[in-house]
Amino acid sequence: MDDITLEKMSDEYFDILKELGNIGAGNATTALAQMMQCKVDMSVPQVRLLEFKEMGEIMGGAEIIMAGIYLGIEGDITGSIMFLLEKQAARHLVNKLMGMEITGDEFSEMEYSALKEVGNIITGAYLNSLSGLTNLVIYPSVPDLTVDMAGAILSVPAIQFGELGDKMLLIQTQFFDEMVLDGYFILVPDLNSYSKILSALGIG
Repeated sequence: MDDITLEKMSDEYFDILKELGNIGAGNATTALAQMMQCKVDMSVPQVRLLEFKEMGEIMGGAEIIMAGIYLGIEGDITGSIMFLLEKQAARHLVNKLMGMEITGDEFSEMEYSALKEVGNIITGAYLNSLSGLTNLVIYPSVPDLTVDMAGAILSVPAIQFGELGDKMLLIQTQFFDEMVLDGYFILVPDLNSYSKILSALGIG
């Protein structure tokens, strides 16, 4: 399985990744609704294999400012995951969580903390879905939050992902409450972990 690349991924595996997107986004929506104590809906997630440069374009351009929550994963599989949210959407979530209408360009330390918690819960929802589908034990690390241009944030998984080919897996979901929030979830397992995931799903 050493020669696995995303380009060679089977349709069966891709279908399972779509299912992961559906379950993960559903769990994330429930978690968001509980956190914000309001109704949150979601669109059907889109699962795509994209080249690095295409990812920035999908998010609105490499220069758009995003909040990126990044964390490592350990346990039966290793690698990292990332959840990205457009800055305006991140601001909206923080305001809802803190029950106040804050404007301004920069996030305070308290707002950063709230945003990390949002990222933690959303990424946790996706990881739990992956764990449930594969029966693999997965532990997330403490999340790291960056607010920067999409291109800069995406360069981190792009470098790590180089060994798996030049395409990355993107799960894109729209969450709705009073406004539309575009969320982007990127899973970056290392090479050995891809084989483990495939085996656990009975495809490897």
